[in-house]
Amino acid sequence: MDFLPVFLNIKNKTCLVVGGGEVGTRKIILLLQAGARVSVVSPELDTTLKEYFVNGRIILCAEYFQPEQLENIVLVIAATNDRATNQLVSEAAQQRKIPVNVVDDPDLCTFIMPSIVDRSPLLIAVSSGGQSPVLARLLRAQLEIMIPVTYARLAAMAGKFRQHVKQHFTHPEKRRIFWEKLLQGRFTELVLAGKDKAAQAYLLQSLRQEKDESLQGEVYLVGAGPGNPDLLTFRAMRLMQQADVVVYDRLVSPAILDMVRRDATRIYAGKERNRHTLKQESINLLLVRLAQEGKRVLRLKGGDPFIFGRGGEEIETLASHHIPFQVVPGITAASGVAAYAGIPLTHRDYAQSCIFVTGHLKNNSVDLDWSHLARPHQTIVVYMGLLGLPFLCQKLIAHGLPDSTPAAIIQQGTTQKQKIITGTLQTLPGLAATANLTPPTLIIVGEVVQLHQNLAWFEPDEEISQAQVISGIATEKNKKQ
Repeated sequence: MDFLPVFLNIKNKTCLVVGGGEVGTRKIILLLQAGARVSVVSPELDTTLKEYFVNGRIILCAEYFQPEQLENIVLVIAATNDRATNQLVSEAAQQRKIPVNVVDDPDLCTFIMPSIVDRSPLLIAVSSGGQSPVLARLLRAQLEIMIPVTYARLAAMAGKFRQHVKQHFTHPEKRRIFWEKLLQGRFTELVLAGKDKAAQAYLLQSLRQEKDESLQGEVYLVGAGPGNPDLLTFRAMRLMQQADVVVYDRLVSPAILDMVRRDATRIYAGKERNRHTLKQESINLLLVRLAQEGKRVLRLKGGDPFIFGRGGEEIETLASHHIPFQVVPGITAASGVAAYAGIPLTHRDYAQSCIFVTGHLKNNSVDLDWSHLARPHQTIVVYMGLLGLPFLCQKLIAHGLPDSTPAAIIQQGTTQKQKIITGTLQTLPGLAATANLTPPTLIIVGEVVQLHQNLAWFEPDEEISQAQVISGIATEKNKKQ
């Protein structure tokens, strides 16, 4: 976050705009709409500003900028076509600790002007941090279409009853939940349809039905997918915005965690090999305790909670304590990472079955049904197998798979830091060691891996992809030639 988004109260306060052309006019109109008194410095005014001046809506301060004009000014905008003048305005304002915006020059700004969706009293500001104003405007245009103008009435009506609802509920969380339910249901539909009296009656009726009592806690067991926020489900997103507390794993990417309700309490419960922040039993009981306190608890787990995620153990404990819960599946790493790596797990020309296994068990050993795994025309997907990769490959070769069987290991699949290493059962351990991989990784073994070279479609950041995608299969072919 390069800029802190804030909304300033400039009503009846004096702001200074340097520049009286088309760009300056747009900024002046915004300031006037926010209730500011506007002084303008410019040798010329465009047609609109001349009219504003005649009608007394703006004050013409002077033709040219002088630092002393900043006396008693709360905000400054420089909108001239001369950078030297703009820089002078910026430096003078910053010396006086006055917020200053220089149009289309982020380096000279202490604040930037966002694109605005105005549904007053509801305001939505969209900014690209000055990097791409056109993109911000395009996003604003999409929001203009998505958000009806009648949302202004909805916000105003909610404000009208805010104090009434506040007096009804002594528990702030209960009050927030009431508004969430109300604004996502029939009340909103009535307002948007223009039925204000019916909407008010519905609000009051809903309020009478809600008792001011302690909250009923609940747990949301949500799969966060393999790492890319775009792969979250709609239901996951909705519950992430409702939660009071989030208990999250190491495999939940920062980008996904940022999408959780901002004022929710965050509790890290990540587990790494030989180092557990919280034991699983402690996590189970933590979920129970938080729910018994009336909290809506988001248990956020990487991938899918029921595929090597121990979600089943957690809801068993919740059920035994009669705690309400919901389960939201997520895209598991096997399907998500394989898809982004261009490796179809069950391409009919290469594999008639696919099997998922975990690379380490409770005792940190790799003890699998090797004879069942080492079968032809089968794809093997190994979760959490980085440290056991050499042993895994040795065992599969020992139990009948050719040492030339294609194999791949993918680090941070589906994200911009995706790293793919392909090789064979014989070469992959050495290639992985050279690449200095770190978890989370996924291992795929089988003939389908050779399709990666032709089917890989996802291109992370070029600086990353060119340096990190290593093709061991290509290396082997070169050796043979």
